[in-house]
This record gives sequence, C-alpha cells and structure tokens, in this order.
Amino acid sequence: MGFVLLLLGYLVGWPLLQARVSASSIETGKKLYAQYCAACHGTNLEGQPNWQTRKEDAKLPAPPHDATGHTWHHSDDQLFKITKLGISDVVPDYESDMIGFGNKMSDDQIRMVIEFIKSTWPQRQRDYQEQRNRVE
Repeated sequence: MGFVLLLLGYLVGWPLLQARVSASSIETGKKLYAQYCAACHGTNLEGQPNWQTRKEDAKLPAPPHDATGHTWHHSDDQLFKITKLGISDVVPDYESDMIGFGNKMSDDQIRMVIEFIKSTWPQRQRDYQEQRNRVE
C-alpha cells in the first residue's frame, strides 16, 4: 500500500513540481532578457525597426524574438550557440552586432532566456520550433 501511495504522489506531484520549476525558470529568463537582450531586441521582443533591411554598415538590425520574427525557425541548439558564442562564431563570414553572452550568462541562464522567449510564442510557432528540435 505504501508503494502505491508513493507512486501516486510521484505521478501527481511531479508534473506540478515541473510546472513550478518551469514557471520560475521562465520568470528568471524574463529578467535576464531585460538585462542582456532588450536593449537590442526590444522590451517586448519586437526587435529593431526595419530589421530585414541592412544598415549602412551592411549589418542587419536585431530581429524580433516574438512571433513576427524568425527565432522560432531555429532549434534550441542553434539559439543556444548563437546566444552563447555570437552569430559570427556560428555563421562564418557573417557580420553582426550580436555578440556572444557566454562570458556574461551561464549555460543555464542562456537556456532560461530561450525558454522565456519561447513562452511568448503562439502554439503554431511553438509546434514548428519543437519540430526543428526533433530534426536536429
């Protein structure tokens, strides 16, 4: 009987614990986004104006991370590498103002920022991005 109660407690409690941890991680990611990302990508993830048109220095403005951008077209692994290393280290010969944040945030903190961004997307974008994760 004790085993059954323990198993039942695990089955009921684990999802609740995961949801709480996830909500906490997303909230931390939101704060980290505000601290490290919002200056370029926008407080509301809206990106810089005319983000698809090159600036005078031939670099593209920071794209939005909301559903109007293309962040959700990339896997978690790609987003992690770009955030940690900077775009130039991930895409050779591509000039960008996007620096790496590996010396400013831990790997877990970078993942929390990505989870926060993903939490703002509509289900359609989440589903598409989840499929990208399965392919890579």
